[in-house]
Amino acid sequence: MRVIRNIRGIRVRRGVALSVAGLMAAPALVLSTGASAQAASCTTSTGPYQKKVEKFLGRPVDGRQSVTDCKAIRAFQAKHGITPTIGYAGPLTWRTMNTMLAQKAAGKNPNKAKKCPTNKGRIACVDLTRQLSWIQDGSKLKYGPVPVRTGRNGSETRTGASKVYWRTIKHWSTIYHVWMPYSQFFDGGQAFHSVTKSMYNPPGSGGCVNMRSKDAKAYWNLLRNGTDVHVYGRKPGT
Repeated sequence: MRVIRNIRGIRVRRGVALSVAGLMAAPALVLSTGASAQAASCTTSTGPYQKKVEKFLGRPVDGRQSVTDCKAIRAFQAKHGITPTIGYAGPLTWRTMNTMLAQKAAGKNPNKAKKCPTNKGRIACVDLTRQLSWIQDGSKLKYGPVPVRTGRNGSETRTGASKVYWRTIKHWSTIYHVWMPYSQFFDGGQAFHSVTKSMYNPPGSGGCVNMRSKDAKAYWNLLRNGTDVHVYGRKPGT
């Protein structure tokens, strides 16, 4: 039996050595192939909300999945952190789009149904159903409405009346170990604060009202300790 010592001094058969050497030379190719296959994945399945999703994205509404449909749906999913990101027109994708449509329909009159009190002066309103928030003075809209990201199932943002009681411009969460810029606490550990994620990133926050940076900063400038906060509705999917 012929042996060689050219692999870190280990005595192995020539055939085994050649196989090991081949494996040592191949990882880049194997990883590249796997990554390419994953990146190229796009389902051919027609989802239960195909027509609604096609209409939302401005695609031809025929209710049949196509390559271009899949790419458009997958791009939307990737932008907002919806998984699996395979271009399937499923319940979560449509729920997200439907929430966006409800927000758009609110226009500049988010309190049309008078569900947020108009007799308290300045107040921050949070509508969990539409994932929408705004600030009003009486019945006059002061800021917003803006999209928000509220508590996920099991960690819902609590409903009811409360007041801002503590503000800190750069809070560090000892629970989630993340920075919470422009934090304004109004109900226990629940606060308005900014995040870098999409407002539509599922499944939601740990209970706080997440906001885009510009909106959280505007809330910081408009609210004070003692300002009223009113939360109502129910987040879709909870």
